[in-house]
Amino acid sequence: MRVRPVPGLSVSVDVHGHLDVVPEPAAPARQVRCGPVGTAMWLALRQHDGDVGAAARMLASLWDTEPANARADLDIWVDELRDAGLLRTEP
Repeated sequence: MRVRPVPGLSVSVDVHGHLDVVPEPAAPARQVRCGPVGTAMWLALRQHDGDVGAAARMLASLWDTEPANARADLDIWVDELRDAGLLRTEP
């Protein structure tokens, strides 16, 4: 599964590692602010072209955790951003 940001997002990271994802004003999505863990997940997904499995494996390696645990956390986070209208799933 691959996930991609919907078109028209403004994305920024502040000096404290917080990610702000802001849709354009007319978009049917809501703004989201993520802490450093969400920021790392966003960056991992972008680095792996939306490949959730590859992003989870990288995060598991960085966080010294089981890949299945990283994947479960990433799946929950992706679902939240998809529900917010900020990510879309592609086959």
